[in-house]
Amino acid sequence: MGNETINLGIIGTGGMAANHVAKFKEVGGCHILSAFDIDFDRARVFAEKHQIHKVYPDFEPFIADPDLDAVSIVTPDDSHCSISLKAIEKNLHVLCEKPLALNYADAKKMADAAKKKQLINMVNFTYRNASALQKARELIQNGKIGEVKHVEASYLQTWLTAKVWGDWRKEPKWLWRLSEKHGSKGVLGDVGVHILDFATFPIGPLASVHCLLKTFHKAENDQIGEYRLDANDSAIITCEYENGAIGTVHTSRWATGQVNSLSLKIFADQGAIKINLDESMDHLMLCRGDNVETSSFVPIACEATPNIFKRFITSVRTGKNAQPDFEQGARIQKLLDACFRSHQSGQTVKII
Repeated sequence: MGNETINLGIIGTGGMAANHVAKFKEVGGCHILSAFDIDFDRARVFAEKHQIHKVYPDFEPFIADPDLDAVSIVTPDDSHCSISLKAIEKNLHVLCEKPLALNYADAKKMADAAKKKQLINMVNFTYRNASALQKARELIQNGKIGEVKHVEASYLQTWLTAKVWGDWRKEPKWLWRLSEKHGSKGVLGDVGVHILDFATFPIGPLASVHCLLKTFHKAENDQIGEYRLDANDSAIITCEYENGAIGTVHTSRWATGQVNSLSLKIFADQGAIKINLDESMDHLMLCRGDNVETSSFVPIACEATPNIFKRFITSVRTGKNAQPDFEQGARIQKLLDACFRSHQSGQTVKII
């Protein structure tokens, strides 16, 4: 699209939508043209607050606007597939919140549709923005720590035990995430999707998973209003990588004292890498060379990486699809599906 301004539409005007608007405004070269939400009053208030001049009570005229170039989908998980397919049908580029879909079949359908139309497509795996993770991948792919043998990864949140993000018992933006009926796949679908991408991006794909999910009692009859609190709260995954390494990946909303904590430890035969995003997004700890014998780690500064909003706009402008795209979203969805099957069967599931 050269130097033309890229017109964006925001679909879904809940809590995360404000972040999308703010980040796109930082990019430059794009304009938030319009907004849509099934709750028109919420969309109208959102549009006024963010100076968005077009706001629609109905989806069809929104998606059919000839001035629209791309959409950012910030809706509950169960609507990602249908909305993305309608946007692609209208030849719109799509940035979609994670998880890409509720299952691999839908995610693959989305990836195939975007590829067929040659449209830019990306899924918001936020932590790809951490330059520490990008540097870890570079070091491993270049053989700087040897062959990876063992991995530990975790994503821990405290919002079921503290009110640092709000009171989940009173706010629909949290309650829906605890209810399968309202489109949630629990902590595994919500943030487990991030940690599975985080744990595989630097190292490579998984060959198998064994998963245990747990839903804890949270309210009388495990129900608050219309919300049945039945989505999983904690997940523990043991896995084997295609390269033979093994690992543990776990995530929970019951991690008291951990507001929003991601960590990754990668142990190889010639070195090790530790990433703790609570401490830094742009530094990692590296043990290699002479430091292996003394078990010493040194901090490594990592060159900044453009965030996904900038990468998306650059992709639309150049026609070259940056990562993570819908195909990567589908690969992670295949892992999620395998985790659910493993929990249900109590067996290790191979990734085919």
